[in-house]
Amino acid sequence: MSVFRSGLLVLTSPLSKLSLRLVPILTSAARLVQDTLYVHLQPGLSLTGSTQPRSTYVPATSEVYSLITKLYADAGIHHHLDVRVLLTNILNQGASPPALGSVQNLSQPPEVVLTDFETRDGGQSNPVKQRLERYATSCYSCRPNLISVLLYPEYELEPNDGELSPQQEASVTEEPLQSYSDVVVGGTFDRLHCGHKILLSVSCMLAENRLLVGVSDKDLLKNKTLMELILPFEQRVAQLNEFLVDIKPSLRYEIVPIFDYFGPSITDSELKCIVVSEETLKGGLAVNRKRVENNLPELALHTIKLAIDPQHAGYEEEKISSSSLRCRLLGTLLRSPRKEPSLPLYPYIIGLTGGSGSGKSSVAQHLVRLGAFHLDLDRLGHNIYMPGGPVYEQVVETFGTDILKEDGTINRQVLGAKVFGDQEQLKKLNNIMWPVMARMAKEKIDEAAAQGKAVCVLDGAMLLEAGWSEMVHEVWSIIIPEDEAIRRIVARDGLSEEAAQLRLQNQMSNSQRVKQSHVVLCTMWEPEVTYKMTEKAWALLQKRLKDK
Repeated sequence: MSVFRSGLLVLTSPLSKLSLRLVPILTSAARLVQDTLYVHLQPGLSLTGSTQPRSTYVPATSEVYSLITKLYADAGIHHHLDVRVLLTNILNQGASPPALGSVQNLSQPPEVVLTDFETRDGGQSNPVKQRLERYATSCYSCRPNLISVLLYPEYELEPNDGELSPQQEASVTEEPLQSYSDVVVGGTFDRLHCGHKILLSVSCMLAENRLLVGVSDKDLLKNKTLMELILPFEQRVAQLNEFLVDIKPSLRYEIVPIFDYFGPSITDSELKCIVVSEETLKGGLAVNRKRVENNLPELALHTIKLAIDPQHAGYEEEKISSSSLRCRLLGTLLRSPRKEPSLPLYPYIIGLTGGSGSGKSSVAQHLVRLGAFHLDLDRLGHNIYMPGGPVYEQVVETFGTDILKEDGTINRQVLGAKVFGDQEQLKKLNNIMWPVMARMAKEKIDEAAAQGKAVCVLDGAMLLEAGWSEMVHEVWSIIIPEDEAIRRIVARDGLSEEAAQLRLQNQMSNSQRVKQSHVVLCTMWEPEVTYKMTEKAWALLQKRLKDK
């Protein structure tokens, strides 16, 4: 069977039984679909008989709510799959049913339609598939030449599958969900994951007319884990809008940036309900206090449970979260390597950089243990200052003999006091140093090639500022939160916190480095985590080199 980029999964089993079958059904679907899987809930739909089946409305009940939540939670293990449960035919209490029969456009029109419809009659397979294809195309925009697949009995139910225990039967209810005309929800919504999809889907199920979505930006992102890897606001909004319009196009969506913890939730008089997670419940209560201060009625609070990530690493959050997804980006290739004609075919050159206190040296040492040729540009810079070195005479002539110690060597502290804080003087020094260092680095790269080294690491704090990234195939940046960098600098160099902070302010920021990097690493966790992350980056590099 071929693998398709997008698919539509039509689920026909009774909701109570379907809950027990989701894992094998999703696993079967994940083998056939590699990108986007839309899910259409139509319990009781029959694909046999003489009449063509039609879509009907499913009441928005607590049972439907629970099933959708479980579906997204179970789908989380299929990292390659963007699952989207379509809510077009899920009708809440206050909404007027629109006319059925119109075809809904989807952002990724399905190439294959799948179903769990049970039929053991092999002779019925072709008619069933034809009805399934016609049903799918009557509801949604699909690709031409749509292919159908009957998953049952492929997902191999056990004999007692689909049978509920007495306790499970007691927990299943058909109680209608309370709905509201205008609903608000907020979050960072970075790299939409199944936790976000639960939050947004519940919000859509509760909303009758409008869903207001506040998207965190600017100062609200400062304390986020690996905030440098958070997608730009415009990109997050685009992904959010596409998902929402896909799952429920009948709602009116307002997506706005928020720069504090409240946004329009404390000023919009039309709002009736706010959707929060267990960990943001206090924020919802604070919103209501502010609304009372503003002479506005309190909002109904709807709290959802956090979705647990069964595959989270020890240093990641237990819940499904964007920060965990950003952690998993560390060590991976974020953008295509450079392929300039001026770059040598051999060795492959990695430019390693990072700010003061970032842990760049420890990563460099581990790369050497893994087999890389290491060229320390910072040490190279120190050596060329020495008497008789290639820049010694020019530096003394430019900055004066008062920078010399009694033994004739350059006092780097005195020289540093002259140039740091004075951009013109610093530029003079860099113009002397950087061309010479670049020339010597190229000579060292030739030495690595002569030694048969496959990978050469150019290790330099000023790699990007000096323009040495033009000499490398990939830039690897080491980042660390500023408060942790300050703590390390104070402990290592004996500086005051103010002096350490000033040093960092005179360097390129983490965000600036990340924008120019192909691979990003972070050393904020235990050394063992840094080593594993470095080994992951090295292994992925070896695969790229092998493929190349």
